[in-house]
Amino acid sequence: MTVPDRRWGVTVVVGVAALFWLPASPESARFLNEEERAAARARSLRGSPRKADFEFSMKAAFQTWKDWKFPIWVVIFFTYPVAFSTTSNFLPQIVQRLGYSIVKTNQWTVAPNSVRFVVLLCIAKSSGYFRERMYRIVLALVISLIGMIILATIDVLENNGVVYFACFMMAAGSYVPSCLVHSWHSNNNMDENSRAANTGFLVGLGNIAGILSAATFRKEYSPKYIPTLIATSCCNVVCICFVLYLGIWMKRENAKKNKDQGVNLRAENIDTDILPDGENSEHWRYST
Repeated sequence: MTVPDRRWGVTVVVGVAALFWLPASPESARFLNEEERAAARARSLRGSPRKADFEFSMKAAFQTWKDWKFPIWVVIFFTYPVAFSTTSNFLPQIVQRLGYSIVKTNQWTVAPNSVRFVVLLCIAKSSGYFRERMYRIVLALVISLIGMIILATIDVLENNGVVYFACFMMAAGSYVPSCLVHSWHSNNNMDENSRAANTGFLVGLGNIAGILSAATFRKEYSPKYIPTLIATSCCNVVCICFVLYLGIWMKRENAKKNKDQGVNLRAENIDTDILPDGENSEHWRYST
């Protein structure tokens, strides 16, 4: 059995074991005490109008697929991971364009990834604190887009410092959407059945999107890899447009409801107990 075969085998075994071992709800988690179970239930109920231990419904799981916003989410989830895949899988090859040895090239990827970690932590923390996703997602996509444009348009050998700076920008911006996009989508989907179905589908779709990056990152395109950078940049632009459209529409809907009701409420001001019908509830506000 080859190494890849063993990896597939281990993945299947771990998946089957997890199916029987992992708890389905806080109440069935053997490793939690009562205080921890209560905290887990409260955490679950923060984003759901129903009880934390919900009953599975196949009809409810796919109900949102009929909504006009679902294709927009599909486009967003398909396009943002391309920059993530390009950066995470091929950053060493991009840095190698500077002309250094393999050892030094790997060392020089540490700094961009360290900056990526700090930027991701800061943006995710501020997003959670201010309860805002859209503008931070767009900011991250723009940062990585600028990095890719720089890499595609300048002479690598004559501008080593600028190329390395562009690598920092790619790393800093490409990882952020993987956190914020999922949070944004889940915050606007109050049904646990639908969340489960959508998350599985959209995460899988994002993984497939990585093939676009891999398919264009070929040896014959080295050392500039222009097709990869163009394809990834186009995906970023498309994602920015769709994120802005959906986010601005949500903000306008919130403003319209506030005006009609004579209040000034945001999603975090609404008790989910009064949202039994989710988006169809009178007091619903979109999380933007």
